[in-house]
Amino acid sequence: MTPVNWAAFTSAAPGLARLAEERFGAFRHHVLATLRTDGSPRTSGLEADFRRGELWLGMMDGSRKALDLRRDPRFSLQANPGDGTDMAGGDVRISGLAYEVGEGQTKAAYVKEVEPPQPFHLFRTGLTEVVRTCVEDDTYLVVQVWKPGEPVRTLRRR
Repeated sequence: MTPVNWAAFTSAAPGLARLAEERFGAFRHHVLATLRTDGSPRTSGLEADFRRGELWLGMMDGSRKALDLRRDPRFSLQANPGDGTDMAGGDVRISGLAYEVGEGQTKAAYVKEVEPPQPFHLFRTGLTEVVRTCVEDDTYLVVQVWKPGEPVRTLRRR
């Protein structure tokens, strides 16, 4: 499976992409999962940034999560569930590969637009899966799954 950027996902599954952006837009901080050297998971707080057809991950210089991604680009990003148990909009998780953006025009344009604290690591993502889970009519657990090259699959369970 070849990872795709946020624009390709949006084109392939516009409804799910809109719901995912709304869910991530509801709160500032989310949870990023990376892999440690021994293969165990590491979870860290992170701000997700959707702009110019990409999902960007920015992090402090030398942070463990940045070093994890440099070594193994696999990640999973979970939307902040918010206060309480309401979870309006459902639960959204994005998985894929993160590619570090080195110094150059792309990073300079990002810095000009976002003005992040310096120095920092910037990663562009390639998506391999987007999953949304919600409860429908207080009766059904609904899971929507998208993968590159496939339509959105919707599973409903009682």
